[in-house]
Order: sequence, then C-alpha cells, then structure tokens
Amino acid sequence: MEIDLGEILTPTCESEGRWNGRPGPAMGPRLFGGQAVAQALLSAAGEECGDRLPHSLHAHFLKAGSAAEPVNYQVTTLAEGRSFATRRIDARQGELLIFTATVSFHINEPGYSHQQDSPYPLDIAASLAALQSWKTHNKDAGKSPIVERLQGRPIEIVPLDPGSIFGTRSREPRTGCWMRMRSETASGPLMHRALLAYASDMMFLRNALLPHSIRPGSNQLQAASLDHAIWFHETPDFNRWHLFATDSPWAGSARGLNRGHFFAEDGRLVATVAQENLMRPLAPRTDEGKLADAAR
Repeated sequence: MEIDLGEILTPTCESEGRWNGRPGPAMGPRLFGGQAVAQALLSAAGEECGDRLPHSLHAHFLKAGSAAEPVNYQVTTLAEGRSFATRRIDARQGELLIFTATVSFHINEPGYSHQQDSPYPLDIAASLAALQSWKTHNKDAGKSPIVERLQGRPIEIVPLDPGSIFGTRSREPRTGCWMRMRSETASGPLMHRALLAYASDMMFLRNALLPHSIRPGSNQLQAASLDHAIWFHETPDFNRWHLFATDSPWAGSARGLNRGHFFAEDGRLVATVAQENLMRPLAPRTDEGKLADAAR
C-alpha cells in the first residue's frame, strides 16, 4: 500500500490553536523526529491568516514519543506583525510534553542575495550508478537491514558514497544524499517545505558517528536527537532531487553536532539544517585508545 506522506503530515484542527497529528509511517517504536517537526510546522501554519511562509524553525525533543500514538499540537502566537509572525508549538501525547518548537513566518520580499556552492558535484546520475555498483559488488547488499528500510520509506534516498551509509569503517564526518518524494505530490509551497522538514531528520546523525566506526542502530550506542533547526531560503520542489550535503564539525561530551545544506539540482541553496544529538557510548571501546570507559 502506497504511503500518502502529505496526508499523514497534515494535522487536523480540533479547535482554535489545537491540532492533531496522526501516527505513521513508523520507522521503529519511537516517533520519528522529522514527522514531529513537519506536523508542528503545518500546525503553526494553520494559524497563519496572511501570505507568510515559514522561514525558520527551532525545535527541542524533550521525551521519546510513541510512533503508534497521535500527537496533539498546541499553537501559541508569540508575535505577529506585517512582515513576520512567530508561533510556539507544544506537542503532547496524553499529558506528556514530548516536543516544543518555535516557527517564524515571513512575507516574500526582495533583498540582497548570495549563497555558497554545493561542496559536491550536482550529478544524480553518477550517484545512482555508484549505488547500483555497490549493490552489484557487495555480497551482503541484499541482506542489509538499512537497504530494505530505505526502500520502504516515502522519501527516496541515494547516497553519494554508499559505504558511508551501509559500511562500518571509520570515515570523515561528512557525506551527502540525494532525496526526493518517492511518489509525486501536487501540493503547494507550504507542504513542500514540510516535506523537506520531514526529510531533514534522515541520514543526519551518522555524520558525527562516521569517524568512530559506528552507525545509528548500533548496540554500542544510545542515540537521540536533542534539538533541530531549519532555515528555509527558498521553497523546494521535493518532487525533484535535492542534495542534502552534511557534515559534523564537532563531537564530545556524549553529544555530536551535525549541519547540512539542501541544494536543488540547478545549484540553488534552498535550506540549511543543524542538529545536536545524544551519542552516548554504552560499552567499552578502544578506537585507537581514545575511549576506554563506558558512559554512565
């Protein structure tokens, strides 16, 4: 059965300032952070009366939510003017506050412009060929759980370097993935920003883990998103490929910082993302003698 991600992400209005987000698609027992971010974004946008679109979001994950339960979003308008509006969103399952965010909205107006270029070639054909080659030459490709999980997700993902996603050896803390909707949607600019917000929590934490020969899901690691920020520079068309170029400039104290940029195929920088994660070691590791004790 095909997943209608736009329908799942769209919350229903219960009363003024109160919205309900349905569960799914599950990626495990915990509520996927990207889903909470996207539903919160759309809940806040539901209170918008003008032509403003979200330009930034700052979220904190407070408690692990359940993927099987709906989420109630309470929206409070903190400030509203002619150009900008700022709203806070508190997300609960039952009485438990699991997530809070602020979203800022801005009208479309002209201004000075510049942007950095993509750090990687914008060549989706080369990435598709590299992925096919990896599947052909890696005898365990068909048995890799993450390969199967990626095929079942509503966002199609093609890594620049399949080894950085599927392998286990140490690598530089930087990588990239092409992303787009697996099934096209005719939705407008608000939904396409929400779809990018959903995708922005995918394939992100691993950057801070790459130098340490660990990947998400390892039993040697307790991992969780702590906070998440998005700045929308333009409206993406998420029916088309976007390169999510990511890196991790720092890790320490059982936390890791990740940052990323979304580039359209024509090179336009459409969004910037940052996230800090918990990455707490659970077992003694050697890693060239740098980590000897388990985290408490």
